[in-house]
Amino acid sequence: MFLVFPDFNIFSTPLLVLVSQGVIFGILLLSRYSKRRIISDLFLGLLVLITCYHRTSYTIGFMDWYDTYRNTKVNYYLIYLGLAIGPLIYLYVRSVTTSDFRFKKKDLYHFLPVLLYFIYRIFILLYDVGQPGFADKQNGILMESLDMGYMGVFWEAVYIFQHLLYLAFTLQLFFQYKKQIQEYFSNTYRLELNWIKTFLYLHSFLFLYWVLQQFVDLSVFELSWIQRWWYQLISAMVIIYVGIKGYFTDTTTLHGLDFKPGNRQSVIKIKEQNTTAAHAVQEPGIEEQKLVVLNYLEKEKPYLDADLNLRDLALGLNMSRSQLSEVINMGFQKNFNDFINGYRVNAMKDKLAEGRHKQLSLLGIAFECGFNSKATFNRVFKKITNSSPTEYLKTLS
Repeated sequence: MFLVFPDFNIFSTPLLVLVSQGVIFGILLLSRYSKRRIISDLFLGLLVLITCYHRTSYTIGFMDWYDTYRNTKVNYYLIYLGLAIGPLIYLYVRSVTTSDFRFKKKDLYHFLPVLLYFIYRIFILLYDVGQPGFADKQNGILMESLDMGYMGVFWEAVYIFQHLLYLAFTLQLFFQYKKQIQEYFSNTYRLELNWIKTFLYLHSFLFLYWVLQQFVDLSVFELSWIQRWWYQLISAMVIIYVGIKGYFTDTTTLHGLDFKPGNRQSVIKIKEQNTTAAHAVQEPGIEEQKLVVLNYLEKEKPYLDADLNLRDLALGLNMSRSQLSEVINMGFQKNFNDFINGYRVNAMKDKLAEGRHKQLSLLGIAFECGFNSKATFNRVFKKITNSSPTEYLKTLS
C-alpha cells in the first residue's frame, strides 16, 4: 500500500508549526515551574499543552493519517480534555491577580468533571478492545453507539455549561482585580495585565464561535473538515500568544503583597438622607483628615515617587490604609489612582508653565512628575485636561 502520510500541505503545515511552538512554550513554562515553583506557570503550561494536544487529531488528519491508516485507533487515545480548560484559565488568572493565592486540596474539585470524562473514555476503550473484530475497523461498538451518539451530546452540553460558568467567574475576577489595583497603586501600567484581558476576550469569542459551529453542524448542515480548520488555526494562534506573553511577562509582582484595605468595611459608604435624596455622607472628622492629607501632599510631594502606593502614603500620614482609603474615596470622591495622578498632572502643568519643556522632553517631564510610562501619562493627562500633552502645550504659547 502506498503511504501518503505525512502530507505537508497548506492545512497541515500551519497547524503543525503552531502546535510545535505551543509545545515548546508549554514545556518551558512547566520547566520554570519545576525550578521556581510559581504556580501560575503550572496552570498556563498545562493550558498551552492541552490546547496544542487538542489540535493533534486535526493536524494528523490533514496530514492524511486517517486515509493512510484506515483502522487506526488513535481517536481512542486522543481523549478530549476540554473540561480542564475552563478551570485552568480561572486558576491561572486567580493565581496571577491574587497576592496571597495558595493552591489547596479543595481546588482539585475543579478537575473532577474532566476526571470523570477520562474514566468514561477509558471504560469505552477497555470494552471495545475486548470485542471481536475490533482490529478490523477504526471505531468499536461503544465508540460508535455511545460516544458518537447521545453520550457525546451529553458531554458536549456539560462542557458548554461548565465553560460558560468559568468564563463568567474569570472575567468577574479579572475586573475586580482591575478595580482593586486602582485603589492601591498610583501607577498601574505594569499591573494592568491587558494581555490577559485580550486573551479572555479572544477565548470567549472563539468559544462562542465553536458553539455556533457545533449548532450549524448538528442542525443545519454538516461542516467539512476544511470549514472546521479555521477554528483550529485561530485557537492555536491565540494560545501561542498567551503562552509567549505568560512566559516573558513577570506575573509575580503581587506575590506576598497585601493590598486589601483592612478590616474596616467598605471605604465608600452611601447613606440615604430623608426620603427624597440619597448621597454620600461624610463621617465625623473627615474634613480634618482631608486637610491633613492635603497639607502632607503639598509639603512632602510624595506623588513624585512613581512607586507610591496606598500603604506608603498611609505610613507617611500615620494613618491606617483603610482610614486613608476612606478619606480619599469619601472625602475627595476619587479612587487612590485618580487622586494621586491628579497631583501629577498639576505638577506637569506647573512645569510646562515654567518652561521646563525647553530643557526636557514631555515624557522626561512626566517621569519627573511621578509617571512611569508614556501610555499612562498620555491617558491620564487627556482624561483630566481633555487634551493631549502636546495640545495643552500649544495653549501656553
